[in-house]
Amino acid sequence: MEITLFRHGKPTFELKGKVKARDVGEIISCYDLSGIADEPPEHAKQRASACHVAVCSDFIRSLESAKALRFADILLSDPVFREIAVPHFKQGGLTMLVGAWGLLLRCLSTMGFSRNGESLSMAKLRAQVAASLLIDMAHEHQSVLLVGHGFVNYFIAQALLARNWVGPAKPGGGYWEYGIYRYRAT
Repeated sequence: MEITLFRHGKPTFELKGKVKARDVGEIISCYDLSGIADEPPEHAKQRASACHVAVCSDFIRSLESAKALRFADILLSDPVFREIAVPHFKQGGLTMLVGAWGLLLRCLSTMGFSRNGESLSMAKLRAQVAASLLIDMAHEHQSVLLVGHGFVNYFIAQALLARNWVGPAKPGGGYWEYGIYRYRAT
């Protein structure tokens, strides 16, 4: 049995420029509604073609990426595979680069900040549920492709590794990057 964790393609919405604290939530919403702006490289298509079924998050960039990897029929599209919701403020005039906000808010989330987003502990629990779903599908279909997102794929990978699966500690954080996980029978 094997599970391949893919990160989606490059989104059409670019996270650039400066924004105020109160506008970060709107930037996140625009990003979450964006599709993809590129095509997968040939090696990614080849890897995907080795999988029997595909699942993905319900975000457009994930769905479009699965289709770009030549999966017209997606077995499951579910919020359990969504990227970790970035906590943010709904007010405030502090202005920073979007990338700086992303870094700051992700750092704050590791310290427990989860306002208007998802706590790190909740995201890890959700990744456990996602890993269980993928394992169940791998039992049934032998080879499963998940088109997900960078951070949540990392936590799903950690959950798989803790359950006797073998693969890289990090499944690949770049667009169209992936990690392959195989079950190791004991």
